[in-house]
Amino acid sequence: METKTERQKLNRIKAVLAETGHTGKWLAEQLGKDPVTVSKWCTNTSQPDLSTLNRIAELLDIDVKNLINSNKD
Repeated sequence: METKTERQKLNRIKAVLAETGHTGKWLAEQLGKDPVTVSKWCTNTSQPDLSTLNRIAELLDIDVKNLINSNKD
């Protein structure tokens, strides 16, 4: 089992919410999701499906690529 420090950070949802001045609670309300689900996405404990990721990008008025961490340094 992965520890918190070993967990791969696949998405940047938490960072983008902070950059845009929104909260996880706001995002949960917009998507009709449980705030716990959004919290899991923000901590990379679980990941949204691609259609939800696209919807998040639309709500935040950003390119979906900004929500995904690149595997290239």
